[in-house]
Amino acid sequence: MKSKLKSIALAVALALPVALPTALVSEPVHAQQEAKKFDTYRHLVDYDFVKPYVNIPPKPGVTLIDSRPAGRKFGPGHIPGAINIPDSDFDKLAASKLPADKNQLLIFYCEGLECALSHQSAFKAEKLGYTNIRVYPGGNPDWVAKGGDQSVSAEYIKKLQADKAPHMVIDARPKRTADKGMIPGAVNISETEFDKNVDKLPAAKATPLIVYCGGLECVLSDKVAAKARALGYTDVKTYPEGYPEWEKLFGAAPAAAPAGAAAPAAAPKAAALEPGKEKGSVTVASFEKVLKEQPDAINLVDVRDPKEFAAGTIKGAKNIPMNALEKAIDQLPKDKPTVFICGTGARSGEAYDTVKLVKAELPVYFIDATIKFLGDDKYEIVKK
Repeated sequence: MKSKLKSIALAVALALPVALPTALVSEPVHAQQEAKKFDTYRHLVDYDFVKPYVNIPPKPGVTLIDSRPAGRKFGPGHIPGAINIPDSDFDKLAASKLPADKNQLLIFYCEGLECALSHQSAFKAEKLGYTNIRVYPGGNPDWVAKGGDQSVSAEYIKKLQADKAPHMVIDARPKRTADKGMIPGAVNISETEFDKNVDKLPAAKATPLIVYCGGLECVLSDKVAAKARALGYTDVKTYPEGYPEWEKLFGAAPAAAPAGAAAPAAAPKAAALEPGKEKGSVTVASFEKVLKEQPDAINLVDVRDPKEFAAGTIKGAKNIPMNALEKAIDQLPKDKPTVFICGTGARSGEAYDTVKLVKAELPVYFIDATIKFLGDDKYEIVKK
């Protein structure tokens, strides 16, 4: 009897599931098959890691790379500020598009967890000697799902135009700048005049809107896009490279007919500033000479937003944001010239126009050039 009971107990024990140590539990077969689809890069990051690096103007010291095909994926929608190096063209484009500094942070992404392109490109970049590489495996789908904004390419805008697809392209620059040339078919709705021009927007809130301004140093397109979203528009994207890239790719658009020819205003001789080509502007050379030799001879005003100003400006500049300038005009001196600066010359030119409209007698001027603010009072002026 005992022998029979032992046999039954043994049979029951063998039939029960055995609890193995966690480390020994194998992944399901399908999971193993998924893992073998492609080699995963070892340094992976998520949305929260990527988000602080996504900014216009782009943050120095980091390059965000979209590894997807240009026309089919990158063009219609990508993370703002990302450059496009399709994995299939990596070997051809890496030398010209990747930074010279091999220690700079590179973040690759593509079309989500099932996409191998970003991982493949990361391995290729590592072979080129880059030492600080990350892959965002969630990629563009995860970015969109978590509420991240989207940007489009110039080629995508061209395609929309050729296909005559429903859309509106919005130039967010001040009128004086937009009048020099806009993307064909674009509507000028400047950031500071947005509330007065909402009637220019399409009635259908689902109409795709694409907003641009003066390039990667210009935040006006982001600000106008945010205002359009606040009005209920559901498909709003930006074209961060803006008119400078468009002009380079497709040529300059015809300028609007001038309202009336006017000679450039003569700058006060006391500051040795020389008039530039645009009415109210001064030459970069004379400005930098005065800044070096007579910094106290001018009143330097940065009209960008406080956040931009805090990230970097020119030594000696004070911050009066463009949207606060009209109320602060009485703060501008009468006995020495005020020179307005911004990132592209758009807002500084608008500042000049605003002051001349309210108090024409004040000696005000602006820099009509792209200025890259590098932090610690360092800057670089790119002459137009």
